[in-house]
Amino acid sequence: MDKQMTRQDRITGGRAGEVAAVIVAAGRGERAGQSAEGPKQYRLIGGKPVLRHTLETFLADPRIGRVVVAIHPDDEALFAEAAAGLTDRVIALHGGASRQASTRLALLALHDPAPQTVLIHDGVRPFIDGELIDRIIRAVEEGKGALPALPVAETLKRAGPGGTIEETVPRHDLHAAQTPQGFPFALIAAAHDRAFHQGRDDFTDDAAIAEWARIPVRIVAGSVDNIKLTWARDIALADQRLNRAALFPDVRTGNGYDVHSFTEGDAVILCGVRIPYTKRLSGHSDADVGLHALTDALLATCGAGDIGTHFPPSDPQWKGAASHIFLEHAARIVREAGGRIANADVTLICEAPKVGPHRAAMTAALATMLGIAEGRISIKATTNEKLGFIGREEGIAAIATASVIYPGEVPA
Repeated sequence: MDKQMTRQDRITGGRAGEVAAVIVAAGRGERAGQSAEGPKQYRLIGGKPVLRHTLETFLADPRIGRVVVAIHPDDEALFAEAAAGLTDRVIALHGGASRQASTRLALLALHDPAPQTVLIHDGVRPFIDGELIDRIIRAVEEGKGALPALPVAETLKRAGPGGTIEETVPRHDLHAAQTPQGFPFALIAAAHDRAFHQGRDDFTDDAAIAEWARIPVRIVAGSVDNIKLTWARDIALADQRLNRAALFPDVRTGNGYDVHSFTEGDAVILCGVRIPYTKRLSGHSDADVGLHALTDALLATCGAGDIGTHFPPSDPQWKGAASHIFLEHAARIVREAGGRIANADVTLICEAPKVGPHRAAMTAALATMLGIAEGRISIKATTNEKLGFIGREEGIAAIATASVIYPGEVPA
């Protein structure tokens, strides 16, 4: 008791007119399962306890003075570790048997001096952000509270006996409530006190108590990121989200090279574009060196062989075939493996014809074949400085590089 009173003494150092925060974190979190780290508010996500993420966001707002956290009596050591190094603005007190009881006790601790506004938040909503806090503070007016909420997107069904559907509930004007819920302090504190003395302990959030007490509550836009961590999977996904920067994403790079000699003709096909010329490229298909090299580069990112594996030159069906067939096939293989093409880079090496005037058309053609934006495609051309077979204008070569992002991460 002496220890609890000491905490109360520390709480009373606030300023009248301030914004205070109540963080409810006294639950046991049974639905999240057991963990050596303790209840879900103390489990680590991104290397820090869930509750610390929540506290740090509120403490980062200069308008918020006192922050009162309702914790379970068994969690004092866990809280001390989770809040280590934070300022004296964070005060813990023992919560009650329910969320409603814990909130009331935290509000009682803020009475002297009373803040003007109070925000009441679930400790296991660690992705609360400063913009949402700002929207709530701005929406609280004299005599009126504020509730962050999202319109219900799913079709709602009411189940009858035996679990069969009894009716479809119209979702028009229905919203999913979030926290922090903001109120004029005096109004919500009085509503909690009246509910307590009337034996009402069935309210699931503070907006419900406000509704019961006829306190108007304005709905403001919530945040899709402001999720409540309820299940073990929620915690695992939150940890993955925060650790995303530390993961080794599975980004793979493939290279391809192709060369074809000139023969008699009146045009060459390069990167899907027909370019009038005094010769053509010799090959079993249309001999598009750019597309052939890029096909090999894409196949390389998922170990799918090369262009000859899928389209053998000995197979007569590919004689004279348009090379976009090969590239689109490689792109399909990549996507079936879960890959996303991030970038395609083709360098054409030739003395002639001039590539520059056709680069835009080539880029557009590749974008269509690969299904990616033109800004992710680079087509360059260079000469061989009159050296070798290319310098003697006996043929054209191409080098291609493709970058593809696959699901998961690179294994250790």
